[in-house]
Amino acid sequence: MPANLTPEYKNAELKFRTARTPEEKLAALEDMLATIPKHKGTDKMQADIKRRISKLKNQAQKKSGPKHGLAYHVEREGAGQVMLIGAPNSGKSSLLKELTNAKPEIGDYPFTTRTPLPGMMHFENVLIQLVDLPPVIPELTEGWVPGLLRIADAALFTVALTGPVVKKEVDTVRSFLEEHRIYTVKNTSGKIEDQRLSYVKTLMVGTKYDMPGSPENFSLLCELFRKEFDVLPFSIHSYEMVEDLRRWIFLLLGIIRIYSKVPGGPPDRENPFVVKAGSTVMDVAREIHLDFARELNFARIWGSQKYEGQRVNRDYVLADEDILELHL
Repeated sequence: MPANLTPEYKNAELKFRTARTPEEKLAALEDMLATIPKHKGTDKMQADIKRRISKLKNQAQKKSGPKHGLAYHVEREGAGQVMLIGAPNSGKSSLLKELTNAKPEIGDYPFTTRTPLPGMMHFENVLIQLVDLPPVIPELTEGWVPGLLRIADAALFTVALTGPVVKKEVDTVRSFLEEHRIYTVKNTSGKIEDQRLSYVKTLMVGTKYDMPGSPENFSLLCELFRKEFDVLPFSIHSYEMVEDLRRWIFLLLGIIRIYSKVPGGPPDRENPFVVKAGSTVMDVAREIHLDFARELNFARIWGSQKYEGQRVNRDYVLADEDILELHL
């Protein structure tokens, strides 16, 4: 069977031949393994590449002494932390660049992202942290990638709409995560989370919607996965899709914004208190100050669900963008 090597593979092979350092050779070999067509005609080539990768990693370990592997920690910022996961060239970095202040390296080849890269996304008057993770390739992806995903608030699962083989790509990523006992799901309600299993709220995003054939591939993506995920089309060239994705990310986190006001004064709409959906008046009082919670007498509410300034009790459940006036 002919190998039918792709231009991406040939570029990676050229990088390997011209590499001068072990680090450059290792990066090129990883790119070669990621881009080589996967069929019987390339089985021996894949095995040879894996052998070379293993040899270079062993040499590096001998030079630097024993290691326990790399570990990364991303300090949480904003109203929530959302990880970007996907296969190589699935559009994660372009999405991050468009929605946040981050400046990722973007290229039509795998492994442009090698370490976690955070950026802050504005949604109206709140900030949400998005973190781009290296692409998932089972033979190469290190254990810290699922480790970061496990403790995130939610995830975006990116799938490029430029090719027809979307199911295989999605299944490969999900299988790798499930080997680490991580399950990407539409909703975590009712899921039992323990030290063995982790369920991560996930929104599936079909990227590169502006490319030829992408509407048809998006329809296929919806047909295959809409029972398991909410599926959203995305293009960096569409203002409507960019803004729509911002709102979906906010909704995915399951949070609400509450504006405080003092009696007789205007509400502070610039600095909302961000709490979980389903929070009560008492929950917000605790967020403001423990003394407020201890001394709370009653509250008045302005919002869509009550009359303006209506008096409510401590266990009243708040809605997004309610205005809350506490009386001690």
